[in-house]
This record gives sequence, structure tokens and C-alpha cells, in this order.
Amino acid sequence: MGEIRILVAEDDKEIRDLVRRYLEREMYQVDTVTNGEEALRLFQEHTYNLVMLDVMMPKLDGMEVCRQIRAHSNVPIMMLTAKDHETDKVLGLGVGADDYITKPFSINEVIARVKALMRRFLVLGGEGRLADESLQCGEITIDLKTYQVTVRKESVSLTAKEFELLKFFMSQPERVFTKVQLFRQVWGSGYIEDDNTVMVHIRKLRKKIELDPSHPQYIQTVWGIGYKFTGGNNEDR
Repeated sequence: MGEIRILVAEDDKEIRDLVRRYLEREMYQVDTVTNGEEALRLFQEHTYNLVMLDVMMPKLDGMEVCRQIRAHSNVPIMMLTAKDHETDKVLGLGVGADDYITKPFSINEVIARVKALMRRFLVLGGEGRLADESLQCGEITIDLKTYQVTVRKESVSLTAKEFELLKFFMSQPERVFTKVQLFRQVWGSGYIEDDNTVMVHIRKLRKKIELDPSHPQYIQTVWGIGYKFTGGNNEDR
């Protein structure tokens, strides 16, 4: 997989140094910055495998940095913040973050989540699909080697979690999944189950792949149960 490079944007020196020290113990190359403008500058100058952003930073906050990065890249993004309100978490996921951890946190949990994000983004998961190079359903194609997604012959940029969610749906079309099943598959058992996280990601994914997200053809709601992925039949949504 080669050298993994991580950008950490955090204005608290103790937290910044702690995170850098533990990431470097895992043999990651780490660049640290103290504000949002510096984070964007470095991101434009280098190639990163993961970005960690504090929400409350000088000059540009983490939400805005995440929004600007996500407009051009699907690199995994983890938000670090002292805020623990549900609305802040939804906002972070809504602008494209893949994970969200609140302070004070266990540094071992942060490292575990970083590793999980890297595995999901850089290594192909899934059972029995490793020999396949792509998945196709209706007018959607995903390349499992390059992580490219095309919808109606146009390239679509997805976050790491959005890609994993779409790949899981497309690998088992017409099967109905509960929110709990989707959460455990995409986020893993190490996370606290959160229905709202699943709904936020499905809403974002629908905006990117559906002609009319309010009347989805692909990711359909099965009322009282969960969701299923179809080949584009919009009769049951």
C-alpha cells in the first residue's frame, strides 16, 4: 500500500502532539497544522490518505475545510471536536465527514478508527467479490480497483463511507437491510449504533446517484424495516 500520509489540523498543541506521536508509532507520516487555511494549503500541495480536522479552528473552521476538500476529493475525513451535540454531528456528516469523534477521547480509540477508515478506503472488503473488478446496477457502475463511481456515464465523487455503503447495497441487490445492519456493516461493531448516521449518509448518497432524490429509483425505503437497492425500479420506494 506504500507510505500512508495523514494531515492533522488541530489548534490545541497538547492534542495535536499526542495524536501525531501515536500516529507516528503506527509508522504513518504525519503533517500537523494549527488552522483551517494552513490545512487547505497543505492539502493542495501534497497527497494525503486521511485528514483529521478539529471543528473549532482559527481562520477557517473544520466544517468549511471539510466542505472544500470534499468538493475535490473523496479522501477519508475524521472530525475531532469538543462539541457533542447531535446537530453538530449531523452537520459534520452532512458536509462529507466519514467519522466524528468528540473530546475528551481515548487516543487508542482514535487510532483504531483511523485504521478502520484506512482499511475500508484502501483495502477491498466484502465476501466473494474480490475477483470482480466492478459492480453494475442500472446506470450505476463502481470500479472496485480504482474506487471510481459513474452514474449515467458521469463520474461521481463519493466519500469513503458513501462508497462502502453503495458497494454493500450493490453487492446484494433487492435484499432488505435494517439501519442496524447497514451501520454494523459500514461502520463496524466498534462504534455506537446510530440510526441517524445511516440516514444522513443515505440522504447524501441519494443526492449523488438519483435523478430525483425525493423519488429514489435505486435506494428505496422499505417502510418499518429499512432500505433496499434495486436496479432502478421506482415502484416500491
